[in-house]
Amino acid sequence: MARSDIPGTEPSKLKAHIDALEAQGVGVTPDASSRHLHNGTDTPLPPADLHGAYVNHRPLPTEGIADRRAWIVGSGIAGLSAAFFLIRDGHMPAGNITFLEEQAIEGGSLDGAGNAEDGYIVRGGREMEMTYQNFWDVFSEIPALELPEPFTVLDEYRIVNDADKNWSKARLLEKQGQIRDFSTMELTKRQQLEVVRLLLARKEDLDDITVEQWFSEGFLNSNFYTFWRTMFAFQNWHSVLEMKLYMHRFLHLMDGLNDMTSLVFPKYNQYDAFVRPLMDWLKDQGVNIQYDTIVENLEMETSGDTRTVTAIQCHGSEGDKTFNVGERDLVFITTGSMTEDTAYGDDDTAPELKENQEAGPGSGWQLWKNLAQKSDVFGRPEKFCGNIPGSTWESVTLTCRPSPLMDKLRELSVNDPYSGFTATGGIITFTDSAWLMSFTCNRQPHFPDQPDDVIVLWTYALMMDRPGDYVKKPMPECTGKEVLAEMCHHLGLIDQLDEVMAATKTRIALMPYITAQFMPRAKGDRPWVVPQGCSNLACMGQFVETHNDVVFTLESSVRTARVGVYSLLGINKQVPDIYPGQYDIRRLLRATRTLNNDEAFLGEGFLRRILGGTYFEHILPLGPDEKAEELSRPGLFEQQVQAVRGLVEDNHKLEEARDWVQGVLSKLRGRR
Repeated sequence: MARSDIPGTEPSKLKAHIDALEAQGVGVTPDASSRHLHNGTDTPLPPADLHGAYVNHRPLPTEGIADRRAWIVGSGIAGLSAAFFLIRDGHMPAGNITFLEEQAIEGGSLDGAGNAEDGYIVRGGREMEMTYQNFWDVFSEIPALELPEPFTVLDEYRIVNDADKNWSKARLLEKQGQIRDFSTMELTKRQQLEVVRLLLARKEDLDDITVEQWFSEGFLNSNFYTFWRTMFAFQNWHSVLEMKLYMHRFLHLMDGLNDMTSLVFPKYNQYDAFVRPLMDWLKDQGVNIQYDTIVENLEMETSGDTRTVTAIQCHGSEGDKTFNVGERDLVFITTGSMTEDTAYGDDDTAPELKENQEAGPGSGWQLWKNLAQKSDVFGRPEKFCGNIPGSTWESVTLTCRPSPLMDKLRELSVNDPYSGFTATGGIITFTDSAWLMSFTCNRQPHFPDQPDDVIVLWTYALMMDRPGDYVKKPMPECTGKEVLAEMCHHLGLIDQLDEVMAATKTRIALMPYITAQFMPRAKGDRPWVVPQGCSNLACMGQFVETHNDVVFTLESSVRTARVGVYSLLGINKQVPDIYPGQYDIRRLLRATRTLNNDEAFLGEGFLRRILGGTYFEHILPLGPDEKAEELSRPGLFEQQVQAVRGLVEDNHKLEEARDWVQGVLSKLRGRR
């Protein structure tokens, strides 16, 4: 579509501005962390991390878009989102878009399948929050699953979550089903300093450093780290750089980390909640999809530093096939895969991974490896898929009819699990489990066709290589019934195990790359969304580079797809940087108090004396059960002055502080 062909417009009225915009160009991926915020003629666009309606404008179509085609390899949430942005913001006719999907169904890692008789299965779940700017932008336009037009998936989601606030009353369990205190982070002053040091560290200084190399053993045994690792699936040997990015990305949620009040969840499983309505919309628009098609390689022409995809080599049920790609056509690929080569088990069968340590024949890893052999700009996939023991964990989906397990679930849930409202409010972790086992019950029914007397639970563990506490062998060697027995042991139900087993079906998913995206990495290990020199190729998903976003989220998949579409089409529209909560003084003060075990932090008394009773007193964090009118009460300032004096008198602590300050000063001198 040419500029002059834009329906309903008079080109002469806006031609001067359209031409000026074309000449100016737009940085598609601004980086808020590398800029000093100010207003001036050198900043003609909104700030990099501005969110809201102003950045959700509809851009003009690019010249000749009606004659261009797009090939999307993989129909996970990234691929589906790429098609959405091509249609909405790129103005590409939907019939020009073709998906090449290796499975027989779309959705990728966002799965959900089964029935009440054979057992339901979801390989994983997605903990979500409210600042997923790109994700919610998509689903603010996709028709709702159950409400009539004009309601959207976002409208439906808001109705459920606004009426049913998420929280957990039993985040941590111990001693066969007893609730353990999870009210604070359990961090000492020294361990809090370790967190601060990580927040202050430059990203460039954290290449290939692991979590356990950065943090002390005491930190790794704290409540904070238990909340963190079990919620996000971090291991001690994972990248501390990724942990840092998570802390910045979700700093505004720090005070909801322990009781899960920071989260929002869909009504149903991730496939029915998101994949099904988005795919239905895309098919209604007219996109094409070829299932059972494995993309093995891309043919490229290289001219100087420019690389252009010319063909896509595939293999399917009908044999080998090659799709020719025009010079102005676009190719979007999902590099890597979290759920490729999944091994399955059930009540009586343990899952079996392939004997070799190499990725299987699926398109996710092999395609990336083949591209990496062509050029370093495509990264180093072996850094992520080359250590299967380090990236594997197992999940088990339990389809449950009434039994003592359901009675225990009622005790641990904030609402009756059969009510349709929030149940456990997120995962519950057995802190004394050798496997570090967790389980969750989301809103029920978890599947639209689920019978009224059925509850679907989901459980997983991080330390699977150790013998269980009841079942004396590693989790991957266990059948579904044995995993259920281990869970019942930690719930104090072992005497009623037979009754529980008779009412429960289990389905296992052992995933060799499920945390591959967290493996230690360095600069250049992941490709940028549009690798250097690529004229018509974009990479998407969890194994690509972005300025500040994290991996293992729905938002990061959608962000990478959006960046790819805007970059390849030259769309004059920015993709907003991550939510700027880390720069909000209110969030910083609240997070500081939370990390300090919800006690007044050093300097809080001074702030209260200065700001109490003023317009800005609302930025001060309240303590447990504290009311706003108590902010200006006397005593805290004097107490903290005495604490500082005590610190000065403590030579050991003073020496540590002096050494730390000297280290900072040395770094500052070294930068001159």
